[in-house]
Amino acid sequence: MIPLTMEYLTNCFRRAGELKMNYVAIVLTMEGFEGKEVIINPIENFDTKLAYYQQTYDNELHHKFAKGIRIVGFTFGDSFAEIEDDFI
Repeated sequence: MIPLTMEYLTNCFRRAGELKMNYVAIVLTMEGFEGKEVIINPIENFDTKLAYYQQTYDNELHHKFAKGIRIVGFTFGDSFAEIEDDFI
């Protein structure tokens, strides 16, 4: 299994842009919550959202300013259904 790092997240956004995918999805875990959270970013926001993630998360994808929040998965796709299939 490939370790999840900021480098791989950055590559995910870049590859999605190159392929003209509609969405990049991020999966988060948060301390105190049982379930995972999925955030879906549309293509129009790829650059600004990637910059946000780079400023807010460390290399191991832990939130720098809110303890207990971590990115634990990401993918891209043309539809919500395609993204959902990647996470199952």
